[in-house]
Amino acid sequence: MSPSTHPGRAGPGAQRFSIRDVIAGASVGLVLIPQSMAYADLAGLPAHYGLYASALPPLAAAFFASSPYLQTGPVALTALLTLGALSPLAGVGTPEYIGLAALLALIVGLVRVLVGVLRAGGVAYMMSQPLLMGFTAGAAILILSSQGPAAVGLSAMAPDGGVLQRAGWSLAHAGDWEIAAVLLTFGTLGIITVGRRIHPLVPGVLIATVGALVYSRVAGYGGAVVGEVPGGLPSLTVGQPWRALPVLVVPGVVIALVGFAEAASISRTFAAQDRFRWDPNREFISQGVANLASAVSGGFPVGGSFSRSSINRIAGARTRWSGAVTGLLVLAFLPFASVLASLPKAVLAAIIIAAVFRLVRLRDMVELWPLSKPQTATAWTTFGLTLLLAPRVDQAILVGVLLSLGIHAWREMSPRCESWVDGDVLHIRPQGVLWFGSAAALEEELLALLPLGDGPDAVQIHLRGLGRIDLSGALGLRQIVEDAEVAGVTVEFREVPSHAERIIGRVFREGTPLGGAVTRRVPRGDLEDPDEAGELPS
Repeated sequence: MSPSTHPGRAGPGAQRFSIRDVIAGASVGLVLIPQSMAYADLAGLPAHYGLYASALPPLAAAFFASSPYLQTGPVALTALLTLGALSPLAGVGTPEYIGLAALLALIVGLVRVLVGVLRAGGVAYMMSQPLLMGFTAGAAILILSSQGPAAVGLSAMAPDGGVLQRAGWSLAHAGDWEIAAVLLTFGTLGIITVGRRIHPLVPGVLIATVGALVYSRVAGYGGAVVGEVPGGLPSLTVGQPWRALPVLVVPGVVIALVGFAEAASISRTFAAQDRFRWDPNREFISQGVANLASAVSGGFPVGGSFSRSSINRIAGARTRWSGAVTGLLVLAFLPFASVLASLPKAVLAAIIIAAVFRLVRLRDMVELWPLSKPQTATAWTTFGLTLLLAPRVDQAILVGVLLSLGIHAWREMSPRCESWVDGDVLHIRPQGVLWFGSAAALEEELLALLPLGDGPDAVQIHLRGLGRIDLSGALGLRQIVEDAEVAGVTVEFREVPSHAERIIGRVFREGTPLGGAVTRRVPRGDLEDPDEAGELPS
C-alpha cells in the first residue's frame, strides 16, 4: 500500500501547499542567507555569489523534487570540491574564476539531468559507504582547516599554500591573533550551539549574524569583513569560459555524483521515517535543474543540505513548494544585500565550522575494522588521499572508487566450495558469483574436488549458493561435465537458481547433455534477487 493512500494518513507529497510551507520555507531562508555567503567564501568566490546560488536554484528544484523536505542550495562539501576543481585553473575570486564556477555548475546540472532522464538514479549508490566515510571525514578536516586563518583574524597575513599549511601557520602565530575576531568566532559558535540545544528551529546562525553586524557597525570593527555586496538581482548569462569545458568534465561528473549522495541520503531517510515514496531519478533531475539555474545566474554548484532540510521538516513543511518559498525569500532580500557588507569574516568562518565539525567521524572508520578489513583500508586510504591531494579532492574520490571496485572484483574472483560425501555420492556446493572473472578459478577448484581412483563415481553440484551465473560461468560448468565424463564420473546439477535456468539450459542444449536431470529448482521466493537474469544474450 502506498504511503499516500495509507488509511488515516496522507503522505507529505500528497498534501496541498499551505501556510506551513510558507513558515518552513521562510525559516530555512533566514538561515540560508548568511550560510550561503559562508559557503561561497569556502568555494573561493565573493560572498554575495552564495546569495545568487540560493535564489533561483531552490525555486527551480521545487518544480521537479520528489521529497517535500529537501532544501537545495550551497553546501560545504560541494563548495570544497568546487574550490579543488577551480583553484588550479584561475586565481581565487577573479572574474575568470567566477566564470569557471558557473561553467562547473552547468556541467553538474547537465550530468544530473541526464542521469535522471535516463532513469539511472541507481548510480548514486555506486560509491561505497566506507569510501564516503573516508572522503567526508577528510573533507571536513580540510574545510575546518581552511577557516582557521579567518577565525583568528589572520586571513590576510597567512602565506599562500595549502589549507593545512595555512592553518598550521595560523596556530603557530597565536601572538598575532586578533582578539575581536577570536571573540566573534567563539561567540558565534556559542550562539549556534546553544540555539541547537534549545530547539532546532532557534535561528542561531541568524541571531549570530545580526549581532555581529550590529557590533561591527557600532564598535567600528577593524578586521576583515565581507566588503561590498552588490544589491539587486543577479544578471542571467550563458557567457561562461567554454574553452575550459574539457578540463572541467571529470570534476563536474564527480561533483554531480558525490554531491548527490547527500541529497539521496536526506530524501531516503525522511521517506522512511514519514512513509512516503521518493524517486531518485526525479531527484537527480531536480538537483540538475537547480544547478542549471545556478549557472545562468552566476552561481556555483549546489546540492541538498541535511541541516536545512531538517529545519524545513521540523518547521512543518508539507510539500516541495517550501523550497520555492526559500528561493523567493532570498530573491526578495537581494536588493537589500548591501547591509551585509560589514559582516566580519570571522562570523562566516564560525558558521562553516559549526556546520562541518560533526562530519569528522574518525571513530566510524575505526569501527569498520572488525567488520571488513579491506573496506576499512578503502575508508582510510580515501581519507588520507583527500588530505594529501588537496585541493584536488576529486582525484581522491576517483582513487577510492577504483579501490572499492578492485576489492569487490577481487572478492568475487575468489569463489568458495563446500564438499561432503554421502554414501557413494560426492556433494559440492560452490558459493559466490559465477562470472567471467571467477569462472576459471571455480572450474579449477571444482575439478580438484572430483574423485580420483577409488572415490565416488557420482557427483552432485548444488548451484543454489551462486548469486549470479553468466555465459562464461555456464560454459565453465559444461567443461567440468565434459572433463568428468572422460574420467568416468557422472555429474548432476541440483538446485539450479531460477535466474540461471535459461543460460544453463541453452549452454547444455548446444553441446554435451546435462549430466543428470535438474532434480529440484529453487523457488523464486527463496532467492534474494530472482527477477534479474544472469545470462548474456546469445
